[in-house]
Amino acid sequence: MAPSTVFMEPDNLLTPKEKNKLRKPVVEKMRRDRINSSIEQLKLLLEKEFQRHQPNSKLEKADILEMTVSYLKQQSQLQMKRSFRKSSQFDFREGYSRCLQEAFHFLSLHKVRTETQTKLLSHFQK
Repeated sequence: MAPSTVFMEPDNLLTPKEKNKLRKPVVEKMRRDRINSSIEQLKLLLEKEFQRHQPNSKLEKADILEMTVSYLKQQSQLQMKRSFRKSSQFDFREGYSRCLQEAFHFLSLHKVRTETQTKLLSHFQK
């Protein structure tokens, strides 16, 4: 029975270097599986986009990654344009508001006829 005990515990007979050699292919396979799984998820997430660019073609992993990068760059540029538009609109409104405040201040300091003042204020509010 003594030999079966040695056979049951092969880890004790292996050096750390040998253990790493045995473990490396398993770790590498797990890494490749994670990469493949992520690429497949990208493919599913961007399936409509891929069909638009390359309908009826089998995509390689490199194609999926390239198209994903391209799509993300495109989305980033669109987001920057949107934020620039919002910023421009905000700047315009803020500038208009400031101009309106200064006009009110000017009108209150100078004795302008009330009819003119009323017309100006109603024009600004439009």
